[in-house]
Order: sequence, then C-alpha cells, then structure tokens
Amino acid sequence: MTPDLATISRLAELAKLEFDDAQTTEIAKDLGRMLAFVEKLNELDTKGVEPLIYMSDEVNVLRDDESKTDITREEALSNAPKRDSDYFKVPKVLE
Repeated sequence: MTPDLATISRLAELAKLEFDDAQTTEIAKDLGRMLAFVEKLNELDTKGVEPLIYMSDEVNVLRDDESKTDITREEALSNAPKRDSDYFKVPKVLE
C-alpha cells in the first residue's frame, strides 16, 4: 500500500511540517515501506495468543501505607516568618 500525496499533505498539516516535492515523494516511499511491514504482521496467526499487558512477569512489591506524624504542627510553624494560629501566612498571589 502506497499512501497518496493527499494523505502525506494531511499528515504534514497535522504535524505542522512543511515538505517540498522531493521530500514528499521520499516520505511517501518511507511511509509505504512502514505500512507494508505492518501489513506483513497480518499474516501471523494470533489465535490463542493473550494480549500483552506488562513487559515482564515481575510483581511490584509495595509497602503498606502507614499514617504517622514526624513533626507536630507547632514544630512546623515555629520557623515560619509569618503565621496564624494553625496556618502559614503568605503574600496574596491572585487578585
């Protein structure tokens, strides 16, 4: 299957690329070779082949989430240049 020039022009437009005539012809040939390669895959018998979800059989071992407090609110606010009773005070960013 060889893509036509209209298809190449549309792909170039979508990709925001500009090609001259020589480049368009070369790209059409390259795209044709790529499509021929993909079409070759249709000849394979894939019946009974499970879809590949992960690249390996490795299982990710994650630790359990544990809620813990490393620093108290008072300790966190003790070094703040400006603070309210429970919050940091920062300059207003949005008007």
